[in-house]
Amino acid sequence: MSQFFDDLHAKCEGLPPMPTAVAHPCDAVSLCGAVDAAREGLLDPILVGPEHKIRAVAEAEGIDLSSFRLISTKHSHAAAEKAVSLVRDGTASVLMKGSLHTDELMHEVMQKETGLRTERRLSHVYVMHVPTYHKLLLVTDAAINIHPNLEDKRDICQNAIDLAHALGIAKPKVGILSAVETVTPKIPSTVEAAALCKMADRGQITGGLLDGPLAFDNAISKEAADIKHIRSEVAGDVDIMLVPDLEAGNILAKQFTFLASAEAAGIVIGGRAPIILTSRADSVAARLASCAVAVIFAAAQQGLQDAAKAEG
Repeated sequence: MSQFFDDLHAKCEGLPPMPTAVAHPCDAVSLCGAVDAAREGLLDPILVGPEHKIRAVAEAEGIDLSSFRLISTKHSHAAAEKAVSLVRDGTASVLMKGSLHTDELMHEVMQKETGLRTERRLSHVYVMHVPTYHKLLLVTDAAINIHPNLEDKRDICQNAIDLAHALGIAKPKVGILSAVETVTPKIPSTVEAAALCKMADRGQITGGLLDGPLAFDNAISKEAADIKHIRSEVAGDVDIMLVPDLEAGNILAKQFTFLASAEAAGIVIGGRAPIILTSRADSVAARLASCAVAVIFAAAQQGLQDAAKAEG
């Protein structure tokens, strides 16, 4: 395992395996991912899907399912519905995507009466180790919100700050990206960046230090920021990169991965529980890293809930 995963795994030390509803783990990648996470002590998987398909995959892969709870459903849609219900009723603390399509799972997640929605918008956060950068880097949103408006970005920003807190970053620095570092009405993302900074000043976003708009070079390089005479505690030292839209975020994250040899974990947050959306292309280490991030975040959220109950 890489140092990136080892560091995430270390943050899980002392935490019990997190009960996790795994929706439709009916191929080798998704079933092995859940089983590997269980072996690492990260997850306590509840396998939800057509029993004959799950057992066929287990037999082909030489996996003993005797220690796992298995809930049989007729098809993938029913598996998604049941897995979401297990999280909603508190049986599971994490939701994990199996071999069904992401849209099928998220359809159930987004149901108003039976899903996992809260007043906060759901968003995806990549947690990345980029070898050419001096610390952990969070990139959001590269997978869920296609064209987020200002209100959406407020939630996307707050979600990422909350995850940074769970990872031990006390006051994360948020760089709000655009093509330029000046507010320009012809580039709406610069106006929204400025508005987000003022929202933070007014307490509408809490727990982080925001600056924007910042072009990528100013966000990632203190030298570039100095050349352009940008006075900022955030520039050159960001913990979180808030991108203008999904296309920009997706391209950015993949550039880090394929051009800078970055390692990445990713989860969806903003709902009742974290959601692990792994890709078939993810390595075993990447899948385990995503599981570790979900465990860390779920434990942190549970701690906040327990503290609120104690105060109440």
